[in-house]
Amino acid sequence: MSTKAPDPVDKYVGSRVRMRRIMLGMSQEKLGEALGLTFQQVQKYEKGTNRVGASRLQRISEILQVPVSFLFDGGPSGAVNADGFSESGSPAYVADFLATSEGLSLTRAFTRITDAKMRRSIVELVEQIAAREGPDQR
Repeated sequence: MSTKAPDPVDKYVGSRVRMRRIMLGMSQEKLGEALGLTFQQVQKYEKGTNRVGASRLQRISEILQVPVSFLFDGGPSGAVNADGFSESGSPAYVADFLATSEGLSLTRAFTRITDAKMRRSIVELVEQIAAREGPDQR
């Protein structure tokens, strides 16, 4: 018996739920409690293993304090922006990075830096480190 791979849109929506949940400092358990679910079910939603029904998607967006469209913005084909149009958005690796705790921590810290020259210096430093690591692996 073969297992069907999760749909890319389900995976993307799940990663956006995870990203926003982490941004709010909310655990899977807390989100699950607010939805009347176990944290394991929330895990399955976040991985795209289980699809999220429309009414539950609406409730998740309310709990996470974002419009439903936020969960689809920049997603793979089939995902729509707030105007209802398909949107290419950022490359998938950007969303993947932002869905990690390291990506969110780095983004939060970076956006707190107000000095434009300092921000540019940090970008240049990271680019130099990445160049030493080898060619782009995306």
